[in-house]
Amino acid sequence: MKKVLLIGLVLALFAGLSLSQELPPGIPRNETLIAQWLTGRAANPGNFNIWATWVWNDRGIQNLLLEPLWCMEYAVGEVINALAAEPPIYSPDFTQLTIKLRKGVYWSDGVPFTADDLIYTIELSKKTSGFGYHTQMQQVKEMVKIDDYTVLIKLEKPNSRFHINFVDRWGAFRPLPKHIFEKVEDPLSFNFNPPVGTGPYVLHSYDPGGYWILWQRRDDWQRTPTGMLYGMPQPKYVLMVFYSAAEKRVLAMAQHNLDISDFSYEALQVVLRRVKTARAWRKDFPWTVNIDPCVTGLHLNNAIEPFNNPEVRWALTLAIDIVEYAANAFDGAVTLSPIHIPLVPAYYEWYYKRMEEWLMNFELDLGNGEKFKPYDPTAGLRLAEYAKKRGYPVPDDPEQIKKIFGPGWWKYAPDVAEKLLKKNGFYRDAQGKWRLPNGELWKITINTGNNPAGPAERNAFAAVQAWTKFGIDVVAQSLEIAQNAQGEFEVSTDWPAAEPWGGHPDLSRTLTPYYSAYVPALGEGAPWGNYARFTDPRMDKIIEELQVTDWNDTEKLIELGIEALKILVEKMPTIPTFNYPGVIAWDEYYWTNFPGAENMYAQPYPHWPNFKYMLPFLKPTGKK
Repeated sequence: MKKVLLIGLVLALFAGLSLSQELPPGIPRNETLIAQWLTGRAANPGNFNIWATWVWNDRGIQNLLLEPLWCMEYAVGEVINALAAEPPIYSPDFTQLTIKLRKGVYWSDGVPFTADDLIYTIELSKKTSGFGYHTQMQQVKEMVKIDDYTVLIKLEKPNSRFHINFVDRWGAFRPLPKHIFEKVEDPLSFNFNPPVGTGPYVLHSYDPGGYWILWQRRDDWQRTPTGMLYGMPQPKYVLMVFYSAAEKRVLAMAQHNLDISDFSYEALQVVLRRVKTARAWRKDFPWTVNIDPCVTGLHLNNAIEPFNNPEVRWALTLAIDIVEYAANAFDGAVTLSPIHIPLVPAYYEWYYKRMEEWLMNFELDLGNGEKFKPYDPTAGLRLAEYAKKRGYPVPDDPEQIKKIFGPGWWKYAPDVAEKLLKKNGFYRDAQGKWRLPNGELWKITINTGNNPAGPAERNAFAAVQAWTKFGIDVVAQSLEIAQNAQGEFEVSTDWPAAEPWGGHPDLSRTLTPYYSAYVPALGEGAPWGNYARFTDPRMDKIIEELQVTDWNDTEKLIELGIEALKILVEKMPTIPTFNYPGVIAWDEYYWTNFPGAENMYAQPYPHWPNFKYMLPFLKPTGKK
């Protein structure tokens, strides 16, 4: 509440002042969409060579200028064939991959996009150390141009997932223009300015200071995948901006100089109160985006005591009252995630619903023949009840409540947690504090980041409250640079599992970090998603079977995914808590028909590569 008041006070102080984002002469505001990018001020604003280095890709390069072969759309659960004409085609032994390209696509300078571009992109990367995807492209043994729109890639060894290098999920190996790069002496130092793309927008101008960049719709937008698939992007211009302070974003939106932006949860509430034309992803509570393909939670270091014991990990899980936890973290504005993948619409059908009966019957062994079923199918309903008591509108339909607040979570059972700990030699002292089996006071340090508005940090402070209440001595430690990959932590708020695709049933992106061959000793860098260093022989077998399962075999992929998720529940190496609550607002003063929860035609963020696919659906209001 203090943060809300502070932002409101700053806004009041700025009232009457203008924070107008000046548009260049001749650029009409009502034909321009203004959106905030995510990753901060661009330090090298004149460099657009996305293949050589980081160039603040989300300021329009990945989301307006370039097209990938395939793009993941998690809001509707599909893979978009962009520059590719159809899904990847593998030989039965996965040593050859055929990619068929979309016909009729042109680079923005008028040169046709063909198989030559894709082949050259891979060849350039393979021979240029330091170029993007250089390591991954070493898997290519030979390429054959079947025709102008068909490429056969022969691999050094079987790989059923080689094509995922080209699937855009906030990052991919996107084809580059051969006719530009083949004339460049050093592709690593080349700035690629002015940039040429296959997407629907071209560079108009940019701020040498790195705070804004203006893009203009191509006259031949019909010759881009975006135009072919969805029609003409409605805004003639897109101005990408970066305001560092939340107060500036709020003020800019209040003055109708910012159409789309992410906010802190407190700043969003100020926007919704002060800007009559603004709206969030959901029109009512909890407002936040609850389909983000990422689950947040607590990462436990399985390589050190006592977190190497699954019964201790389960005790910590059952010591959490998830409704109180969610209230402390985000005033309840979250979607609970009892399993290690987010509750995106497709996963609700593919995984959550199919696992519900198993979750209901899953048991923990408390010893002496006593069993306990930890799953609480009413957790989402209880969170909804909390919201009602806070005065927020909540639907009556249980199915709707499940999708908004989550289908369930784990029971708050401190008595069962106590049994599990005592079973393993823990005990309470005279003050009720938990002691380790060796008699030492049980102290836990939670490593987290330094953004108090972020979900990682809010998980940390909610966990401190929950476990302190249970009798453990817990502190949260904010770090500038986390050393968690090397295993130098007890508990951290790194995501409890690597982010899955979100729009495809294949869970290899989440599960592969658990492959025992990839799990290093303490002190060495672990793969993202498994800093916990969890391994299980059964998981290895599932990962190996995934490697020889075709990407298009949906039912087999789901079957393997469910078995892997069951192992993660059984062992609980990390604790998933709730979906990443994306906080975004749109000002509908100039543009409407943004993809809200009631109209979920696309993912909602301007920094995602899918942003360009949203733009044909926007509608101008006609305001000048």
